[in-house]
Amino acid sequence: MTDADSPQSPSPAPGHNAGELTVSELSQAIKRTLEGRFDRVRVKGEISGFKRAASGHLYMMLKDENAALKSVCWKGNAARLGINPEDGMEVIATGRITTYGDRSEYQLVIERIELAGIGALLKMIEERKKKLAAEGLFDPARKRKIPTLPNVIGIVTSPTGAVIRDILHRLEDRFPRHVLVWPVLVQGEGAAAQIAAAIRGFNALEPGGPVPRPDLLIVARGGGSIEDLMAFNEEAVVRAAAESDIPLISAVGHETDTTLIDFASDRRAPTPTAAAEMAVPVRSELISMLSEIGHRLAAGTSRRLTEAKLAIEGLARGLPEPMRLILEKSQQLDQWLERWVNARLPFFQRRNDRLAQLKAELKSPHQQLSEARNAVDISANRLGAAFGLALERQHRNLERSSAGLSPRLLHDLAARKRLALDHLGQLLESYSYEKVLERGFALVRDDQGAPVLAAAAVAAGQALKIQFRDGIVDATADGDSAAKPKLRKSPTAGPGPQGSLL
Repeated sequence: MTDADSPQSPSPAPGHNAGELTVSELSQAIKRTLEGRFDRVRVKGEISGFKRAASGHLYMMLKDENAALKSVCWKGNAARLGINPEDGMEVIATGRITTYGDRSEYQLVIERIELAGIGALLKMIEERKKKLAAEGLFDPARKRKIPTLPNVIGIVTSPTGAVIRDILHRLEDRFPRHVLVWPVLVQGEGAAAQIAAAIRGFNALEPGGPVPRPDLLIVARGGGSIEDLMAFNEEAVVRAAAESDIPLISAVGHETDTTLIDFASDRRAPTPTAAAEMAVPVRSELISMLSEIGHRLAAGTSRRLTEAKLAIEGLARGLPEPMRLILEKSQQLDQWLERWVNARLPFFQRRNDRLAQLKAELKSPHQQLSEARNAVDISANRLGAAFGLALERQHRNLERSSAGLSPRLLHDLAARKRLALDHLGQLLESYSYEKVLERGFALVRDDQGAPVLAAAAVAAGQALKIQFRDGIVDATADGDSAAKPKLRKSPTAGPGPQGSLL
């Protein structure tokens, strides 16, 4: 370091003839030197740190194993690039070297970018193919069937090339259809975005809208180099083709050319003309085929009808005459009617005899009441006899037991037996009908002294005896009402709490 350059020596040494420069002056001098020396350069390197600014400018680094070069592509040149730069892409950039004075940096202003070689480009396409295939975009199960005769065909291609003329001419020769053309760029900057937008635009059309929705799409481009066909290898185009709900035919390049859209489309055509041939059949051939099918259908139908007629005639020969069948069935019906009439009277007669027999076997209500009354009397007599025998046995047992007992024990035992005997006496007394009369009920008897159990058993004018708890009243039945009864007092009972009925 010289004394002039030292921070302690701000002024030049005496006799120094170098002039002073400002930073801006030195920066401009370096800029002029670099731009004059490296006005046109081609730099080969790998893209790194690629970024597209909102202004449309492109920023990136070109690097190799030893160095890196900052690079920029202005918006105007970026729109004319033939490829979309990506990180990791090996390219040859053409431009000029300049400086950026604010940061004291030099950079390459790119005017053109091309791939460093076909091998690098093919490697990039292959890696992209593997990536999209792993996502299932090329799965054969996703592919749809091409319609036999679409009403509307949408074509995505350049409107000025020979491709659209070849397709339209081929459609006109085979089977004219309604064609919608969506004009797009087929190479260069922005081509991929336009192609993807066209595919999605056709799919966005509403069925029955003012613009008819295509039944089939054709994405077409003529032949070219691998760089010219790069737009059809872009992810945006491939994804749009895979997402299309409308069946899609890809017809990009010649038969030997293959792009990634071919794997995502439903059918691949080797040429645009072949795509038109896939899209529609030959009208005359279709008419001929339909005519042949119609003849075959008519012949088959006639043959089936003839076979059915012969089968019916064969079955008819084995059947008797319909009129004879009707007459036989009519005669059989007459016989059945006669048998039914003959069998009906004995049947009902037997039923009537059986009914009379059952009626004779039935007992009248009076008989049933008499039998029930007799059964009750028998049961009461048996109960009284059994009760008397039981009392007698108990009395004898008591006497036998009391003979050997002490007087006190005999007294206690006699008291308990007396209580039991009183209880049995009360129970027997409660079974008496007279206790029922004391609760306000009355017993109706006929003039013979037999109980009357139902109103239906009383005849008009019949003499009745009504026994209350305190006496018996004579009465005469008179229709629905009875005559005023005459009270006959019991010789031992008084008027009682109920009073006299007279």
